[in-house]
Amino acid sequence: MISGSLDGTVTVWNFSAQLRPFKFIGHKLGVNEISVHPSGTMIASASSDSTVRIWHNSVEGRSQVIKAHSAPIKTVNFSCDGALLLTGSDDKTLKVFTVLDRKFQYSINAHSNWVRSAQFSPDSRLIASGSDDRTVRLWDVTTKSLVHSFPDHEGVINSVRFMPDGTCLASGSYDKKIKVRS
Repeated sequence: MISGSLDGTVTVWNFSAQLRPFKFIGHKLGVNEISVHPSGTMIASASSDSTVRIWHNSVEGRSQVIKAHSAPIKTVNFSCDGALLLTGSDDKTLKVFTVLDRKFQYSINAHSNWVRSAQFSPDSRLIASGSDDRTVRLWDVTTKSLVHSFPDHEGVINSVRFMPDGTCLASGSYDKKIKVRS
């Protein structure tokens, strides 16, 4: 199990009594979200210090820093094929990077308020994002254009997730509702 903490650390917990947890230290402010690479060899952490760190999942806890946002980063997600990394921030943007060389690919001016959650679809052709502007939005990865906007929540969107087969998109909101779209 892996957790992020308000003290800026990422911890990999082992459930064997013989193994101790690994604590990765590097962020200056709290960790808002983590994502594990499909291979299990890397962990990405999004922080209020406006950075993303990509950690090597090993005892040493080495990391590389990505600084591309101008505000706290609330969400991070590896694509299912492990090739891309998605981030979303209080600067209202989504940003995409290649994992292999950590290079910035593009930015999407996604919302009129803070981005709280974002995820690649299982086939990596779409990005779903949710925001304090109370909308869920779908983006085309190839054209970087808006495919659809769902303005049907009455509160901040704090989570968006695709079903593993990509047929449905769910969103959770502070309005105490979960909406599922197919």
